[in-house]
Amino acid sequence: MGRAFEFRKERKFKRWAKMAVQFTRLGKEIVMAVKEGGGHPETNSRLRTAMQNAKAVNMPKDRVEAAIKRAVSKDSSNYDEIVYEGYAPHGVAILVETATDNTNRTVANVRSYFTKVGGTLGKTGSLDFIFSRKSVFTFDPGDRDLEELEFELIDAGLEDLFVEANEEGKDVAVIHTAFEDFGKMQTALAALGIETISAKLERIPLSTAEVTEEQAADALKLIDKLEEDDDVQAVYHNMAE
Repeated sequence: MGRAFEFRKERKFKRWAKMAVQFTRLGKEIVMAVKEGGGHPETNSRLRTAMQNAKAVNMPKDRVEAAIKRAVSKDSSNYDEIVYEGYAPHGVAILVETATDNTNRTVANVRSYFTKVGGTLGKTGSLDFIFSRKSVFTFDPGDRDLEELEFELIDAGLEDLFVEANEEGKDVAVIHTAFEDFGKMQTALAALGIETISAKLERIPLSTAEVTEEQAADALKLIDKLEEDDDVQAVYHNMAE
């Protein structure tokens, strides 16, 4: 069938693998949200947000409903949320958010990933000076006047509003607010009739590390390995673009 077919097949498999990882992570987030605040999105903002993010990546509705039912069940697993911090080769800071039902397994796996590439796993809080936790919202800007929107969202804690291309190359508007202003911004956007594509708490680097392409490739080996682990929810780094 030729090289073109093999290329398309490889890209399709990678896309399917990425979707499977996203669904697993969102499934865990839904379970944790239900355990924390109950199974009704109307009264559980964390669950409502998780369901919204699941919709954004086209997670099947039956998988979302199954995750909620699993969480309500007394037999379902409880997940501990643990953050690991360390350095990849060439001084690249790495922060790893995990959700696990077996902390011994998770820390052993994370440590082995760092060790195999010549990185080092640090102590909790060792990267507080590099990463800041922010609330990040994305939405379709359409023909909305973003300068006017900035003024309307200042009281909700707006820190930054800009447009960037997503993975599909489509322009999306991105909002940054402080970690503690997540709920306030979520409410403000809803009041303005803005339907968000995603609403997340992310780690934004306050300083970046300048690396060569070869050095970046070394760090990405670690990042890729971490992102393949089922216990890992998110991986952040401070490599400059």
